[in-house]
Amino acid sequence: MKYGVAGISIIPLRKEPSHRSEMVSQLLFGETYEVVQEQNGWLLIKCNYDNYEGWIDANQYTAIADKEYSMSGANSGIALDLLSNATSGYHAIPIVTGSDLPLFDGLNFKLAKEKFIYNGQAVQSEAKNSSLPERVAMRYVNAPYLWGGRSPFGIDCSGFTQVVFKFAGVCLMRDAYQQAEQGSLVNFIDEALPGDLAFFNNEAGKITHVGMILKDRRIIHSSGKVRIDPIDHFGIYNQDLRKYSHQLKVLKRFF
Repeated sequence: MKYGVAGISIIPLRKEPSHRSEMVSQLLFGETYEVVQEQNGWLLIKCNYDNYEGWIDANQYTAIADKEYSMSGANSGIALDLLSNATSGYHAIPIVTGSDLPLFDGLNFKLAKEKFIYNGQAVQSEAKNSSLPERVAMRYVNAPYLWGGRSPFGIDCSGFTQVVFKFAGVCLMRDAYQQAEQGSLVNFIDEALPGDLAFFNNEAGKITHVGMILKDRRIIHSSGKVRIDPIDHFGIYNQDLRKYSHQLKVLKRFF
């Protein structure tokens, strides 16, 4: 079995082995994966963090040993700055928030036998902290919506909640409908607390959207951009459009 790690800032994960194919997700720097299949310069991979599968360009493959893969997440940091550089020798790699910093000691980390220095803010991956999601989420306000995105330069609704909760030590699955199957049920919007997740369905009843509850009956979510809107028992009220944009389906708690 072959294993790899994202050795560049962001790696697009595609539905099919083609640059023209839909991007279904992204790997952030330091995140690891298992190689499932190889085909014409493309690799079908399974992400270690959430078991999500997709195709990456083989030119973006950085090999790691079995031991390094099995230790993924242990003694690691998570980059908190929206964007900072990691330096190694004479080159630098831009690191976006949510990226993994393997074997991070507060300044140094190691990835695929290469040593780096990271001067930005970071948190330890083992530290479970329910106060972090809101703090991290607010850094994304006005980040553009991007289908399959997981970075502050483009992020979708479930990528947003997944990365935000990563800082709190809660591993969410990749898609909104998958996340809705996690956590414990909150029965009414009046019982919702900051940090709860709200899920919304389309006309067919399928869950297609997610956001995080804030205080004062507000929600932060990625829709066009990462934005803050009022929420009630019916759903999200978009003040710019002066109408409801998403119909509430279910509320879940994770802390």
